[in-house]
This record gives sequence, C-alpha cells and structure tokens, in this order.
Amino acid sequence: MGFFANGPGGKGSNQAIASGRAGVDTLFIGAVGADAFAREAKAFYKAEGIGAHFVEKPAHATGTAAILVEDSGQNEIVVALGANAALLKTDVPANALAKARVVVTQLESNLTTAAYVLKTARRAGVTTVLNPAPMRPDFDPTTLASVDILIPNETEFTALVNRLRIAGRADFTEAALHALVPAALHALCRTLGPATVIVTLGRKGCFVSHREGHTHIPAHIGIKMVDTTGAGDAFVGGFAAGLVKFEGDVLAAARFANAVAALSVTKTGTAPSMPTEKEIASFLKKRR
Repeated sequence: MGFFANGPGGKGSNQAIASGRAGVDTLFIGAVGADAFAREAKAFYKAEGIGAHFVEKPAHATGTAAILVEDSGQNEIVVALGANAALLKTDVPANALAKARVVVTQLESNLTTAAYVLKTARRAGVTTVLNPAPMRPDFDPTTLASVDILIPNETEFTALVNRLRIAGRADFTEAALHALVPAALHALCRTLGPATVIVTLGRKGCFVSHREGHTHIPAHIGIKMVDTTGAGDAFVGGFAAGLVKFEGDVLAAARFANAVAALSVTKTGTAPSMPTEKEIASFLKKRR
C-alpha cells in the first residue's frame, strides 16, 4: 500500500531551488510546455522569489518524472524530458551566462545546448559545473573539455570511466570504485579532464579530487532519512551556492553542500525538500 503526491522538480530546477534557498542570487533557465505543469512551475518560482527564464515550447509537454520511494527512503526514477529536450542554444540568454559567477548544467536537457552553455560560460571566464546526470548513451565526452568542476555520483562516475575506456577497461563497477584506496581513486579522477572532480558517495559523503591533491569529506551522521530523492541535486545546488559564498573555495563549498544534501533527505519531495539558508546555518552551528 502506498500513496501518491505530485510537486515541482526536475534536476536543473531542483539545483536552482537549492542554490536560491541557500541564499545566493540564482537564475534558472529551462523549457516548459503550455500546460498545467508549466503554470505550476512558474507559480512555484514566483512564490520562492527565485529568478527563472522559462522558454515555452507549445508543441511539447513539460518534462515530468515518476518517482517510486521505498520505506527505507531509497528511490527509482523514470524521466520524460519533454520540452527540455527541445531547448535550443538561442533560447539561452548569452548575457545571463556572461554575468554569472557559476554556471551549472546537467544532462536532463538538450545535450547540444548543455555543451554550448558550458563552452560559452567557460570562454567568458565563468566557473562551469557539470552534473552528468542522468548519464546518457548519447553524451559526448568531449563536453568535459569545457567543465571546471565535474560532480558525478557512483553510478555516473563508473559510467564515465567505462565510456572513456580509461586504462582500456569497460567493466568498471561501483563495487570496484568503493574498493579503491583514496590515491587510486584520485588518480582515476585525474584522467577525466576537469580540474576538480567531486564524486558523491551517498552515506559515505563525497570525495574531492583536484590538481593539488584529494580529500574525503564524510557525510553527516545521525540523520533521519525520509526520502533520498533529490539529494544529489541538493548537493550540486548547495555546492554552487557554496562556491559563491566561500569565494571559490571548493572544499568549503563541498562541506556546505554535504549539509544541504543531509537536510534534504529529512523531508519528502525534491524541490520542496531543499533547505533554507536559516535551516542550513542552524544545522551547521549544531554540528560544529
């Protein structure tokens, strides 16, 4: 026996809400259809007071996802990209990219446009962040050349290693990932290209690999997990906000993101579960 609920979501949108609620000026850019879901999305952003640039695609439905959540809090997700698959390069305001301090994208959209956004922002001197989720068979690995900070989870990281055939292998597994000693995982991260690679490890926290070295940041313990849906998005959005708050300090931003993700799993839903700046500050104060 279960129950049904619907609410705002979408990976990019969740990340934007996480960033905005964390206290950083944020602009979300995405496509919607001419339907009830589009109206709900616009109303949600207006209520949140977070910037949004919605491009209407009347020939397409607004993207949706069906999420099944177990009693343990774990989830399975089926996504229909809808209008975001039709988001064009010309739909993205170039001035918005140039004015940003951090630009984040993911793969729940048109991949050609996502690659364009990263390349354009990078040329403008903006810090670019890619969350390669959901990992797709049509993802072009050359996109990584325009990425400053790559944030995959275990599944996405192993898929990238196999896609790039690093060390000639295409059979890398999550079990093999968790068996690596930190130095070996760092060496693997260095082969992907981006200056910084952050592998999110769920209950184990995250592993940060950068040119100067590597660090494991443990997850917060003693958290009552209600729903893990959107935890990865909470981390990415929280990290982007942290980069701004801490003047580009990657480790400080990752620690901040860990707190945002931890708080997000204590509530149900995706975008609505993202914590506020006040909640994050209170949580970190207690944890210190």
